[in-house]
Amino acid sequence: MAEGNSNRPTENGFHKTMGESGEDITWLKMQSQMGYHRIKSQAQQLKQDLRQTVLQELDALVDGFLEDVEQMEGKEGLSNNVSFSELRPSVSESRHESMIRKKREDGELPDKVFMPRSSVLTDLFKIKDVKTIYHIFVAILIVFSLNTLVYDLINEGRLNLNFDLIRYGMGKFSKVMELWMCMNLSTLLVVYPGFYYWSMNRAPGQKIGGYDIAGACCYVLYQLVFLVWPIHYIKENALPPGSSIIVTAEQIRLMMKVHAFVRENITKVLAYKKDDNNQGPLCPDFSKYLYFLFIPTLVYRDTYPRTQSIRWSYVVSNFGQVLACLFYTYYIFERFLVPVFRNFGREHITAKALILSVFGSMLPATLVLVLGFFAILHSWFNAFAEMMTFADRMFYKDWWNSTSFANYYRTWNIVVHDWLYTYIYKDISKLFPQRRSLAMACVFLISAVAHEYVLIMCFKFFYPVLFVMFMGAGFGFIFFKGVGRGWNVFLWLMLIMGNGMLMCLYSLEWYARQRCPENTDNFLDYLIPRSWTCDFEAMES
Repeated sequence: MAEGNSNRPTENGFHKTMGESGEDITWLKMQSQMGYHRIKSQAQQLKQDLRQTVLQELDALVDGFLEDVEQMEGKEGLSNNVSFSELRPSVSESRHESMIRKKREDGELPDKVFMPRSSVLTDLFKIKDVKTIYHIFVAILIVFSLNTLVYDLINEGRLNLNFDLIRYGMGKFSKVMELWMCMNLSTLLVVYPGFYYWSMNRAPGQKIGGYDIAGACCYVLYQLVFLVWPIHYIKENALPPGSSIIVTAEQIRLMMKVHAFVRENITKVLAYKKDDNNQGPLCPDFSKYLYFLFIPTLVYRDTYPRTQSIRWSYVVSNFGQVLACLFYTYYIFERFLVPVFRNFGREHITAKALILSVFGSMLPATLVLVLGFFAILHSWFNAFAEMMTFADRMFYKDWWNSTSFANYYRTWNIVVHDWLYTYIYKDISKLFPQRRSLAMACVFLISAVAHEYVLIMCFKFFYPVLFVMFMGAGFGFIFFKGVGRGWNVFLWLMLIMGNGMLMCLYSLEWYARQRCPENTDNFLDYLIPRSWTCDFEAMES
């Protein structure tokens, strides 16, 4: 048959000849466009399927390769003291990250997931070059010690090993231990029995009523008493700064632990129904609660990943690092900070002297911050995690590489961040789903108040420099999200300058409180900065 007489199918299944061209050409164009779009969509779907398949195959190949390398390491070992498995994220961690991404796409905030993993510095110290930096800090500590010994021998003709600053700061330690025992016993003998009684005597499936409201009131009353009691104890016994910090830190830690335990288990009790056969025990065993009180996490779970054994040499080395950091901090204060602030409170502080003092204390104050991080978040937490066979050692991330303050706040202290995220941010976000900024502001406010509260109890005066910096510049900087290394320089510059200002202003008020007479005999004296109102002329006369 000739080409011009070839037939084609119509929409209803009949045939038309090519001679009928007017509508036919339009119909052919429409059909070709539809076919093009259909082929394009199929090609895109095929592309996505191929990409997903290839990525899965690559992941499987890489995981298999790394497993082979790990087996080779076990037989032969690698020469550079660091394995490929230590430099890559674990498979479970990768799955956790993909689960987080999926939940965020669904609009649901992800939960905290515990998994066996080491601290960042623990892995980094397996690299020779990074371990050398650690050795440099050890050498500097030895130099500080030798500097103090030589200074005492030359100027005083004898060794002065009294460590007066440490003895003063950590004074009345027996009083600290008494309160510590009482606080821990209260959480064991009041919180758990109270929650157990409430959960066991609540009728399954009933709506929230007077019994639940009474239980909530008892819980709030306990937290209020637990808040006021240590404040009165610190004031009554005139505890020095270091001892006051220990008491307030333990107070906040136990309050957060108690809230986590109650918050996690109260939802199970309220959701329990009489015919629910798959429901486990409403109140966890006492052993689980006791274990939670002493492990370095503030998020409660019935079970946690555990290690098989305890390396006591590792525990001793970490406690030794805490002690070394304490002496390190002592030398920094004794040699670099106290001489700068020694004349505060004796004469008027001019703008020139204040500026010089701020810049003179920037580097020592930042070094104290780094030492505090290493002593508490790394050494202290790892020591307790090892003793309690707690396998998840991710107490912090590589915050020093942050290029934004938002990432710095999330990675500096994972332990506290997880509590704020789980029990403050998520709960407020559920109440106000469209106002996540309100939840973030509440998190910052609670964190700023807690930090300022510790300093108030430490110094025995109200001077909210940290609160203003935290809620002002600290909160404002989270909206600056850079990606280049220049932003990392900016972050460190702000940290160094901020620490210098904090150290200088709080030291100025501290020495003014020691040397200037009280302005009033009432509560206002605690609120009015004495460094602003001190009458130096009256003192001289």
